[in-house]
Amino acid sequence: MVYGWDSSLETGHEIIDTQHQQMITAVSGIYGACLSGGGSVELINSLDFLNCYIVKHFSEEEKLMVGYGYPGYEYHRRYHESFRVDIRGVTRRLMKGGAADSLALDVLDGLAIWLINHIKEDDSRLTAYISSMAALRG
Repeated sequence: MVYGWDSSLETGHEIIDTQHQQMITAVSGIYGACLSGGGSVELINSLDFLNCYIVKHFSEEEKLMVGYGYPGYEYHRRYHESFRVDIRGVTRRLMKGGAADSLALDVLDGLAIWLINHIKEDDSRLTAYISSMAALRG
């Protein structure tokens, strides 16, 4: 399934939402390249982008959590780390087995669903907390 950005994924934090859009686009590009038998260059570029971008995005989110004293920081950080590990595994599998690897596609599909759920649940809680703390700070 190719995934796309929609309003149900908006957290209300402009920077985080923009970064989430980029991640969803990258996952969709990887998935689409695999399904269509797209060129390996497209697949490699999308995988490279996603692997680099999640490091940047998660780091920025985690800095916000620390800066605002987010009580769910440790849980959220561990959740990020599990995604980093999983996407690196999918990357290795796709690079080794190719885009036709159905198990890798299933895993990628699971990661896309994980990412969407994480945005809707965990990141929405985080951005609500940041908004409430920012309002208190005035």
